[in-house]
Amino acid sequence: MINDWRKRSISKTNFLIVAAAVVGILGGIASSLLKELTHFIASFLQNDFHWEYKYYLYLFFPLIGIFLTILYIRTFIRRSKFQHGIPAILYNISHNSSKIDFHNIYSQVISSALTVGLGGSAGLEAPAVASGSAIGSNIGRFFGLSYRETTLLLACGAAAGISGAFNSPIAGMIFAIEVILPEFSIPAVIPLLLASALASVISKFIYAEPLFALVTNGWVVEAFWYYIVLGILMGLYSVYFSKLNSYLFNLFDKIKNRYNKVWIGGITLGIMIALLPALYGEGYITIQKLLNGDYESLLANSLFSQYQHIAWALVLFGALSMVGKTFASIITMASGGNGGMFGPSVVVGGLFGFAFAFGLNQTGMVHLNVTNFIIAGMAASISGVMHAPLTGIFLAAEITGGYILMVPLMIVSALSYFINKGILKYSIYTTKLAKEGSLLSQENKDNNVLMRIRLKYLIENDFVILHPDDTPKSRSHDIIHTHRNVFPVVDQQGILTGLLFSDQLLELLVSPDEEDRERLVKDIAQPAQRVIKVNTPMRDVMQIMDSQDLRILPVVNLDDKYLGFVTKNSIFNKYRSMLIGQAD
Repeated sequence: MINDWRKRSISKTNFLIVAAAVVGILGGIASSLLKELTHFIASFLQNDFHWEYKYYLYLFFPLIGIFLTILYIRTFIRRSKFQHGIPAILYNISHNSSKIDFHNIYSQVISSALTVGLGGSAGLEAPAVASGSAIGSNIGRFFGLSYRETTLLLACGAAAGISGAFNSPIAGMIFAIEVILPEFSIPAVIPLLLASALASVISKFIYAEPLFALVTNGWVVEAFWYYIVLGILMGLYSVYFSKLNSYLFNLFDKIKNRYNKVWIGGITLGIMIALLPALYGEGYITIQKLLNGDYESLLANSLFSQYQHIAWALVLFGALSMVGKTFASIITMASGGNGGMFGPSVVVGGLFGFAFAFGLNQTGMVHLNVTNFIIAGMAASISGVMHAPLTGIFLAAEITGGYILMVPLMIVSALSYFINKGILKYSIYTTKLAKEGSLLSQENKDNNVLMRIRLKYLIENDFVILHPDDTPKSRSHDIIHTHRNVFPVVDQQGILTGLLFSDQLLELLVSPDEEDRERLVKDIAQPAQRVIKVNTPMRDVMQIMDSQDLRILPVVNLDDKYLGFVTKNSIFNKYRSMLIGQAD
């Protein structure tokens, strides 16, 4: 009823604007609640929880957090698969018509708060994006919007998630354009801007504490070449970050028992955090202290606090914390925790910038503004790791007030992106999707459409099924009166054993020899030239048809039981209808 009234009373363009505003408000609320809940848990453990042996528990807090995350997912999210991070959103855009399960609106908030609040070394931004995207997706589905419109609202939710998490509306909008939207058009800007701006406003109402409080000094031209070196080095390190991410995830994937993953990952994290306290949780507190010039805080609460007044010890500890954060964030995710790589890439970049500038200052040959290089490192890291240079530039500028550094931010972001993109074709978000053939590509829009077509919805099952012990004579009525010219031969277990064609059967039926009409189907059936599984991607189906000059293929389920056939005509019809839907 509501949807009918909407279609009669509001134009599609105006409704999308209204829907984007609603998505922005709800996305801002979700990201704010996520920050509040996470910081409440962390504050309770650090300040309100009193026990004489409490500090021994810090070794086990990350393990407890990941275990509770797994327990929550297994207990409350049982009817659908729980998906982590940005890659899952990109997959749903390309393979699931931008449909994201409703539970992601709240489950992402709860699970990531448990992981990060208890010390998991991950970011809250990816869960905030996932929650906002789920809001946009479900509003689009509720109102029966097209794939293109639902995807736009999903992107509005993603923009709201970044905007609410960082209080950075411009970066939120740009992130949605660079990372989320498979195709960008100018009319999408207004909904994205509105959603992102409203999320930022809501976030400031609910969670007023700024992420970083800073007014930066201007940059000097003499430091230009050092920014170039920083951009190059950060680009190379971002390649290492991405390759390490793939390696560690593959390593943990070999551990089949999920609780063994939790034990291994959780205990490893606990030991790393005990040695490098900056790895605890998001890590933004460490960056804030460095931005404020409190460099000794890196070692103040560690086992090595007696060295906090030694400058080179701070440089070394900053570099170790940067590498440790890289490992810790990946281990947190690979072992079952929920979070994202967005926040860790910010922290890693900040620590890189600190170690670079502060270390060079100790040589006495140059005096660099350490604060400016910390901010530049953030931008370069985001740009390289996520292949999102504009997001890196504007996010670093917005969260630190560093707009006066726009030129250095542009330099380091461009260099880092160029180097990472040149070595690794895909970002940390898209590498796995690309390997699976699940990534939308601007270069091949035909493939993008095919990737959204699901084979199971195109199966035709109105074919006459023959059994191995049938004869042409016993099934003559069915053979003569069907409009199909292909006959699947299926045994008692439902397994496809072969195919017969109408010309063969009719030739036997009109034969003057009675023996021909009484031949068993199993003796005359031919093996299928190619059989496909129901989960075969449509792109592969079309490649099989084209390479073998086939217009029809039998389809079986994962147990090799016959389901029906898919025809090239049905694929083309679905393809055309999707193109028409996109145009509308």
